Amino acid sequence: MKRQSAAPRNRATAQPRNLDFDPDAAAGSSSGIYGLPFTVAESAVVIVPVPFEATTSYGAGASKGPRAVLEASRQVDLFDRETGRPYAAGIAMLDMPMRVARWNLEAKRLARIVIARGGPVDRETRAAAAKVNDFGDRLNSWIYETTARLLDEGKMAVTLGGDHSVPFGAIRAYAERFPGLGILHLDAHADLRCSFEGFTWSHASIFHNVMTRIPQVGGLVQVGVRDLGVAENAMIAESAGRIVTFFDADLAARKDAGVPFGQIADEIAGHLPENVYLSWDIDGLDPTLCPGTGTPVPGGLSWNEAIGLLRALLRRGKRIVGLDLCEVSPGASEWDANVGARLLYKMIGFALLTQKRI
Repeated sequence: MKRQSAAPRNRATAQPRNLDFDPDAAAGSSSGIYGLPFTVAESAVVIVPVPFEATTSYGAGASKGPRAVLEASRQVDLFDRETGRPYAAGIAMLDMPMRVARWNLEAKRLARIVIARGGPVDRETRAAAAKVNDFGDRLNSWIYETTARLLDEGKMAVTLGGDHSVPFGAIRAYAERFPGLGILHLDAHADLRCSFEGFTWSHASIFHNVMTRIPQVGGLVQVGVRDLGVAENAMIAESAGRIVTFFDADLAARKDAGVPFGQIADEIAGHLPENVYLSWDIDGLDPTLCPGTGTPVPGGLSWNEAIGLLRALLRRGKRIVGLDLCEVSPGASEWDANVGARLLYKMIGFALLTQKRI
């Protein structure tokens, strides 16, 4: 089957994939993500691990998410009743970027100084916050360049965080290739703060930055939000429809009134343009599915409701061109990573279906 390019201007194709393996066999501990044998060159989907969480404001651990998801992914059965054989398109993961891990350690050390004193309140904390912001600039450039290169090679680049600050560069690269891009944002938080604790590139500011710094983004549709500030609420209200938020309490009230979630999901999908980017923070789910995540909030979507959003995008003829999954933290057990690995596989599978690659 001939692959479509991830970007209309690029007609690159992957090298032939090695499908001479047993998809039902147990995965070895040294195999690739989901136990797959594919190289990056052979794969239509390339996962970019980003072990970075410098501005985490509550629980830590998201920087360990990419490795934990990699390990848990080897327990995921490759055949999926809804999407078929996503693995056949080729899925590979880049090596853990050691320089990003080093940036994370240094930036976290500096951020702790700022957070402990309540923000950039003196010369030392202002200097530390500026350095953390510099690391954010560096990370954004690295992710942008990595994503842009993969898109130019005809791949679908998938960002695996890390905290939810990390996909800014990836969203920028996708939006440049798909002007008018719509973002479906699943999250417990609106992430629309201008900055948080003195950090421009805070995990709490990702979509303020996206909506004010990436003009090619056409609109943002948020689902599951149940924590937000006064300024964030005002930004939504004043966006003239460019930001549409489906608050968790409103979703719960409609379900209590007997509205099927499938109908709600179709309505959500109807607010998005043809080309859609998924930016999903795992804390958008019910926290029983992600108890180790850094900022859990009661409420949220069930597993089947989250997958129902993907079904609605497919039903409504949307094309999922790219995606990220963030804030998966190993926690006290492997449960968070298990859920994260399975959610990521579903997201990839539905994206490939909407692109007609499988």
